[in-house]
Amino acid sequence: MSLENLVYLSSEQALADLAMFTQGMKEKYNFTKNKWVAFGGSYPGSLAAWYRLKYPHLVYAAVSTSAPLQAQLNFKEYLGVVRDSINRTNPECLSQIYEGVQSMEKLLKRRTGWWMLQKEFKICGEFRGDNSKDVANFFETMAGNFMDIVQYNEDNRAFEGSQTSNISIKTLCDIMTKNDEEITPMQKYAQVNDLMLETFGKKCSEIKYSKMVKEMQEISWDSSAASGERQWTYQTCNEFGFFQTTDLENQPFGKEFGIEFSIRLCQDIFGQKYDKKFLQSKIDWTNVNYGGKDIKVSRVIFINGSIDPWHALGLTNKNDTEGDNQVIFIEDTAHCANMYPESPNDLPQLKQARIDILKFLTEKLI
Repeated sequence: MSLENLVYLSSEQALADLAMFTQGMKEKYNFTKNKWVAFGGSYPGSLAAWYRLKYPHLVYAAVSTSAPLQAQLNFKEYLGVVRDSINRTNPECLSQIYEGVQSMEKLLKRRTGWWMLQKEFKICGEFRGDNSKDVANFFETMAGNFMDIVQYNEDNRAFEGSQTSNISIKTLCDIMTKNDEEITPMQKYAQVNDLMLETFGKKCSEIKYSKMVKEMQEISWDSSAASGERQWTYQTCNEFGFFQTTDLENQPFGKEFGIEFSIRLCQDIFGQKYDKKFLQSKIDWTNVNYGGKDIKVSRVIFINGSIDPWHALGLTNKNDTEGDNQVIFIEDTAHCANMYPESPNDLPQLKQARIDILKFLTEKLI
């Protein structure tokens, strides 16, 4: 996973590989009249739409679910959707998070506060409030407890072995709003972290920035980052941005991990050339190459969920596109909800979305 090899890791290369696969299968099995459909969710959802855009002679239609089509350096809107999704579940939960994070930020100002944060949030090793990188990583990790759960809220993921499939926004908000005057909002916020530590079998919260960077610099396939973290970070630093920050006003997770934190991470992992100007130039090219939200394509159905933060970078209204494309925006569902197996707990609008997707494909293919 060296930089020399990672240069081949790009969306354009992925699309070219798909093209070669399609052409190879057509020749091998004499698929001369078959109509090909691209399916994908999340980043593969973007690839599905882009495949139809770039290779329309090979793929007849596409189903693009939860696809971030607009590359963006500072994806501050992510936490805006997280905020709104939590507020929709329980407004008091949002207030408790805000108060808890405010208390954490106040404790950064004195050494005794550092110790209190280290103890309350079970931080691995010594925590220093004057280490801005560790502080940013700490606040991002704690916010991440909510970000991850909101993104996949009540998706039917148990079949794939998800460890958090039984944890929802309501689960976390029940902790944040329980009626116990002896427990502060910050302590409730820490109890959410306790739940996540227990869920993943961890004894402490690893927030050391230097350790994270060292792991992400590993190029061996035997390293922990080889599971995909180094590869995806490389793509975000070279093509997409998508950096989730606290730069949005009126969100409850503080101000400690702004865009400069993400830019510095790219530089510390991949080299100093990855400054803001370099990243922005790469992101600009991605949008020029594919069109961003103004993608000019046909026979694509775009599906997003209102709870999923990634919908902010996708198409959510029929007016966002043109021609014979279709847009489905599913209220109260999360990331790629329509792609998971059916469940008795599925909302009526999710069931209807699956019917509409099948209808779209049937009309296009028959």
